[in-house]
Amino acid sequence: MTTFVWILLIIIALGAGLVGGVFIARKQIEKEIGEHPRLTPDAIREMMSQMGQKPNEAKIQQTYRNIIKQSKAAQAKGKK
Repeated sequence: MTTFVWILLIIIALGAGLVGGVFIARKQIEKEIGEHPRLTPDAIREMMSQMGQKPNEAKIQQTYRNIIKQSKAAQAKGKK
């Protein structure tokens, strides 16, 4: 009987570790993306050029600020 209990405890510990690891990794990835967005003004400039638009600096900065603002709003909404 004690062997069965040990095996059960090991399985429960592995499951708890797996679930905990997933949540910790998710939080760290969300924090990293929030601090360092993957979309930069240079990438926005390149995308606008590829779409046939002539990007000016004001429009690029406006787009970048809107993306950052939406990212922060989504992150704040997710924390509630």
